[in-house]
Amino acid sequence: MNDANGPPRLWDKGLPLDAAMHRFSVGDDPELDRRLLPFDALGSAAHARMLAHSHLMPAKDSQALVDALAGIAARARRGELGIDPAQEDCHTAIEQLLTQCVGDAGKSIHLGRSRNDQVILALRLYMREALLGITAQTAQLAEEFLKFAHAHADQVMPGYTHLRRAMPSSFAMWAGAFAAGLGEELRALQAVYARLDRCPLGAAAGFGVPLPLDREYLAGLLGFSGVQISPTDVMNSRGRHELALVNALASIGLVLEKFLWDVALYSMPEFGFLGLPDAFTTGSSIMPQKRNPDVVELARARCRELRGHAVMLQELAGGLPSSYHRDFQLSKKPLFAALDTAHELLAVLARLVPGLKVDAGRARDACSDELYAAHEANRLAQQGVPFRDAYQRVAQQLQDGTFKPDRTALKSNHVGGLGNLGLETMAAENTQAQRWITATRERNDQCEKDIWTKKIGGE
Repeated sequence: MNDANGPPRLWDKGLPLDAAMHRFSVGDDPELDRRLLPFDALGSAAHARMLAHSHLMPAKDSQALVDALAGIAARARRGELGIDPAQEDCHTAIEQLLTQCVGDAGKSIHLGRSRNDQVILALRLYMREALLGITAQTAQLAEEFLKFAHAHADQVMPGYTHLRRAMPSSFAMWAGAFAAGLGEELRALQAVYARLDRCPLGAAAGFGVPLPLDREYLAGLLGFSGVQISPTDVMNSRGRHELALVNALASIGLVLEKFLWDVALYSMPEFGFLGLPDAFTTGSSIMPQKRNPDVVELARARCRELRGHAVMLQELAGGLPSSYHRDFQLSKKPLFAALDTAHELLAVLARLVPGLKVDAGRARDACSDELYAAHEANRLAQQGVPFRDAYQRVAQQLQDGTFKPDRTALKSNHVGGLGNLGLETMAAENTQAQRWITATRERNDQCEKDIWTKKIGGE
């Protein structure tokens, strides 16, 4: 039963309601749903246009709803709208505002949809925009790694396996690895976007609506490439698409975690290859000489935090039968938290990378003769010595203390090697990703502009 002075709930039929149960079931939704308000308003405006187009609502009512929703969306973008706990979610808050603004037409906005497909649409629009933002940040960070690689193209450093010096490397090869890794993640993010690029509205509670809805028209209004065909799959995909996005964020974290570990190691005085800018370190409360790499350590932890959000989403979305279940409500918190974490992580690292200081002398001095053992074995093999014999000959020289390699004899000129890092190819792929971001944003922005500004009449 509704509170005496409270607004009506969309699902309420006047039956008794335990107050503690209600608080428990609503949970954090009034606060979490604030970020969905502009997307729910946009989806509702497209839905109102579709109802007029399908002759299920008078054009004048649809226009009144769109105009009111434009104001609601603008206020929500400015952070001026809240959701009262009694309203439970963004859907109720918007419908009540519409009814206050346009009267009975506001009561008709829910025709042909359920809160189930309504929230999936709002989430999909939100994820679509957030994913484009994360993709742009990822491309920017990859660009910073490429700039670093070009700036230190000829500066050698040891390459490590098992945390032991192994073979010659360079600062360019090291930084290029992270640019290449982020390039792979850019392609993965575009694949996740393709999963999100289908309109769920019209599924209602998972079984469709016995009305002549034009789902394809609605999908086109919102800039989707098509319709998510099966209404039941729309419900089944709740949590699955969120998990795909958060797994992509966690994979970006796996790339960056190795970089952060390397920075923590290489900036130690015992290595001394890298220096952190003072602005990216903090001091000790007891030891006057200390400058601590807190940002590196916290960013490293944030990478693990992303994996934690992915695990939470997997647990919440898994283990359920078909169709909608209230468990899905809890999937919003780890989704939002993961996106916030990724945004902050990428933003701070885009500032850190260009501030790293290279001590080329320390790194060069660490490239001792034994790092060229494999090179010498390969040089002998090119002269006709069987590789295994060459390997044994070099190993014996190392044990005897007589190993003196010709450091300039061989250079790896294959793609990716020290003599052919492929940085230009990485840069071209990064540019292509940035163009995709720009084109996709422009298309979505134009669709939103058309929803708000095109007049409805005779559709």
